[in-house]
Amino acid sequence: MGHRSPAVRHGGMVTPPFRVKGQIGAGTDAAGAMPGRGAHARGFTLVELMIAVAIIAILAAVAIPNYSRHVVRSHRAAIESFMLEVSGAQERFLVDNRAYAASLGALGMSVPAAQGTRYDVTVTPNAALPPGYSIVATPKGSQLSADTGCGTLTLTSAGAKSASGGGTDCWN
Repeated sequence: MGHRSPAVRHGGMVTPPFRVKGQIGAGTDAAGAMPGRGAHARGFTLVELMIAVAIIAILAAVAIPNYSRHVVRSHRAAIESFMLEVSGAQERFLVDNRAYAASLGALGMSVPAAQGTRYDVTVTPNAALPPGYSIVATPKGSQLSADTGCGTLTLTSAGAKSASGGGTDCWN
């Protein structure tokens, strides 16, 4: 049926259910406003504003550390992906040259710009029999201070993956 408006029509005549603004009577002041409230009572009270600020602070206290951990993990995953690409390039280099490359430059590769500010990547060939290599990604800058659980990442020619920190889930 819908909602009825406060003004109810009876035979073409509108009769308001409440006092009209400006009508003086019990419960209103001369301006027609309720007592204790100004005619321009709008906006938020200080208590309402402080509750909103407290809620935002609680959400930020939970969200910011989670976001920071996510960013650190994503940078680590990106460098791990690059290390696996270098490993594949080393194997192709071995097939073509009967030896592993001594540097990223020999493979025609370089650390991506986005990760170059966060990690130093080195390739070290192993001349022992059987020949092998190690790819080492050493964190630097903000990644060094934020990723203490994993630290330096190492990938060997045998496929062994390790991390210098005490973290257990450093390699995805």
